[in-house]
Amino acid sequence: MIAFLKYLYHELGLSSVHSTGRDAVLIILARCCRMFAYGTNSLLLALFFSELHFSDYHIGLFMTLTLVGDVVLSLFLTLIADRVGRRLTLFSGSVLMVLSGFTFAVFENFWILLFAAVLGVISATGGDFGPFRVIEESTLSQLTNPKTRADVLAWYVTAAGLGSAIGTEVAGQFVEWLRRRDGWEVVDAYHACFWVYSAMGVLNMIFSVLLSANCEATKPEASKAEEAEILLDEQDIKNPPTTDKTPSKSKTESRFARISRETRQIMYKLWFLLIVDSLADGMVPMTLTNYYMDQKFHLLKSTLGNITSVSYFLASCSTVFAGPLSRRLGLINTMVFTHLPSSAAVLIFPSPQNVPATVALLLIRMGLNNMDQAPRAAFIAAVVRPEERTAVMGITSMLRTLASTAGPSVTGILAGSDRFWIAFVAAGALRITYDLGLFVMFINMKLYQHEETDYGGKEERSGTTGQASDEEELREL
Repeated sequence: MIAFLKYLYHELGLSSVHSTGRDAVLIILARCCRMFAYGTNSLLLALFFSELHFSDYHIGLFMTLTLVGDVVLSLFLTLIADRVGRRLTLFSGSVLMVLSGFTFAVFENFWILLFAAVLGVISATGGDFGPFRVIEESTLSQLTNPKTRADVLAWYVTAAGLGSAIGTEVAGQFVEWLRRRDGWEVVDAYHACFWVYSAMGVLNMIFSVLLSANCEATKPEASKAEEAEILLDEQDIKNPPTTDKTPSKSKTESRFARISRETRQIMYKLWFLLIVDSLADGMVPMTLTNYYMDQKFHLLKSTLGNITSVSYFLASCSTVFAGPLSRRLGLINTMVFTHLPSSAAVLIFPSPQNVPATVALLLIRMGLNNMDQAPRAAFIAAVVRPEERTAVMGITSMLRTLASTAGPSVTGILAGSDRFWIAFVAAGALRITYDLGLFVMFINMKLYQHEETDYGGKEERSGTTGQASDEEELREL
């Protein structure tokens, strides 16, 4: 029994989280708490606005501008995070989260709420579109080595899914509990939930303060730059510069991260594929999928809610296995082989004419849909320079968000009346294109060229496996 538990401890990646250290645990806990808060928003925000009698136009304006604000804030902070300090950036974002929650807990004026949502950190959709995720993924990529990275990122994704699912469930129960108490109106119960949102922001502030200096971006070229600057100064002393029209080089370092040409050549291809995938996901999100199932089968809302809850829970649990699969199949193979069946399920989703088969396809889609997230982050970390990770991940997140935002509009154009099924077919085809393109373009990409690989492995390619080393480790147990 003890041997089996040790096997699970290593196989499921818990040993990787433990070996990475306290900082990794703090980051994972922060993400879980934050997604708990976002989960409450995903359930209550639209209902809150409805109780305040905001028009559909104002609700749509709020969602759009909030998303734009999240994208702009996230991109700005991620581009400067490595220069001004990751811990300071995470702390600042947590303060904005607290202030946004406080505003929603106290005020009911639409423009005040919109101001707080656009300039602060509030999740209008339940997704993690703020500045936190990119910085945290970049930090975890730095704290880990190529052998442990996929495992740690997999637990990071799993904690997020569990936090969101628990937050949604707790929010519903909390509101109903408050409504049964004397003197509590529905709006008051919603306001109380935003105090919980602020509380989660406070916990994120605490976690960011507890992070060590190891989380800050490394600057391996700093000593070389200082040495070059000293040599230039000595040369200026020996040969004083003559007056000319050539502008002197500014010693003020830009606070914005730079991305090398080599990295851009790799990322342009990956960004194109990710835009295709995100557009497809945005065409058939769970909100529209539930709407399609309701229109087709006229299910009870409770039944539809149960199906959705099971789907989210399955998606959260399955991400635990992304790490072990990455060790055995390689990063790209794991991304493609888990995502491709999910894409096929989207493609044929309209075909069944009965509920069980339709629900089975939905569970396949959701159960496998998120298993590519951790390997994708690990792949990006493996092919770009360490000092470029935060900026690259920030741009990646922005492009994916914008592409997914355009998805519902594309669905509206394709679907029309009584042709909703076309959106699923088109989305499935786009997702399959992404999967095959990923395999063709990146299967032989060299990994870990910009970081030391003295963890016991050798420079690998994206499609190679680490199964041999894993088997040796298990034999040692």
